[in-house]
Amino acid sequence: MENLTLKGMQKDVDDYISQFKEGYFQPLTLIARLTEELGELSREVNHTYGEKPKKKDEAEGSIALELGDLMFVITCMANSLGIDLEEAHKAVMHKFNTRDANRWTRIEEE
Repeated sequence: MENLTLKGMQKDVDDYISQFKEGYFQPLTLIARLTEELGELSREVNHTYGEKPKKKDEAEGSIALELGDLMFVITCMANSLGIDLEEAHKAVMHKFNTRDANRWTRIEEE
């Protein structure tokens, strides 16, 4: 199986959305969807690692699928705004590698 790049993921999502006349949702709608999906992820994490177990009659969820849902919506937003996620990732990593270079305790090399 070939590794999926962010560009590949953006293309997959665009190929899917391009099938429909409605196209991408507006940015504010995508933010609302992102918030909904984050709530669903939060619920799954809370059930798995938190102090609120699921009710016995509730279906099993999946943290992985909820993360995937978030990635789908984030990709939709990036595509609709013409943002290259690979470039955005590089910029963020540069920011963390410079701004936070000495913020955390590094693991010592042996």
